[in-house]
Amino acid sequence: MMDIEPLEIDWDYVVERLDRILDLGEECLTRRLVEYQFDPAIFRDYIAFRWIQHQENGYLAEVAYPNLVNHDDLFGIDRILETLRRNTAQFVQRYPANNVLLWGEGGSGKSSAIKGLLNPFFQDGLRLIEVHKEDLFQLPQITSLLREQSHRFILFCDDLSFGEQDPGYRELKALLDGGIEEPSENILFYATSNRRHLLPEHFSDNLDGQEISPEEALAGKRSLADCFGISLGFYPMSQQVYLEIIHYLAQQRRLIIDSKELNRAALSWSKERDSRSGRVAKQFISDLSGRMAMAGKIAPLSP
Repeated sequence: MMDIEPLEIDWDYVVERLDRILDLGEECLTRRLVEYQFDPAIFRDYIAFRWIQHQENGYLAEVAYPNLVNHDDLFGIDRILETLRRNTAQFVQRYPANNVLLWGEGGSGKSSAIKGLLNPFFQDGLRLIEVHKEDLFQLPQITSLLREQSHRFILFCDDLSFGEQDPGYRELKALLDGGIEEPSENILFYATSNRRHLLPEHFSDNLDGQEISPEEALAGKRSLADCFGISLGFYPMSQQVYLEIIHYLAQQRRLIIDSKELNRAALSWSKERDSRSGRVAKQFISDLSGRMAMAGKIAPLSP
């Protein structure tokens, strides 16, 4: 057995170089923010964006390859999709419409349902802007940027929830419920969450250190969710719907496999993960497709 001498690493030098790299990245981003000039033409050339936050500033970054989900690929949530499309149609046609909260089971299609609105409505002027939860404190800056634009904007926040110290809570509540500033008629807020009420059980809407009653605490927990005009719940998926998704995806991947064998393998997969959802179904089909391709039973296909 060969003796391998341990490497001598100058950790002080490594830390120094890492600090330099971080400083250069910070300098580059700061310079970009200073040089950033908002150009409304981006809404003509792109349909999806991300809000990029840096300290007290931020900017809109174009998404060159948006995930254009097709609602026809989502199973078991027809009523929810119908409500979502109707509300969005009202919005893009400049009729009254509501902010929307989609809550419930993880992997059940909540974010896909929102992203799937781009396909039918982008030609009507709809633009989708993803805003991360930790960046919601910059909502006034975002809405100020969009208010005078001719397009219609959905601000999309995935996996929304709050702790007591989250700075975006007040700004979001003001956007949804109205504050001193008149709401912008060309902006709606669509969010997904695993929580129905968005706030942890111990949360109290008490930011001034005063004691409040349990009834007031409960009202505080519900108040933010109640600011959404439309709240749609995603419940555990039935086995029938889960298997419908499995067979649909298998057909898309052109998998040649006995139906009973496919069902058995898919149910075993979901049992191991203690979950039935569209996400679990896609993960199973990706695994099955890969194994069959490796075995030479199908040609490798892109998802």
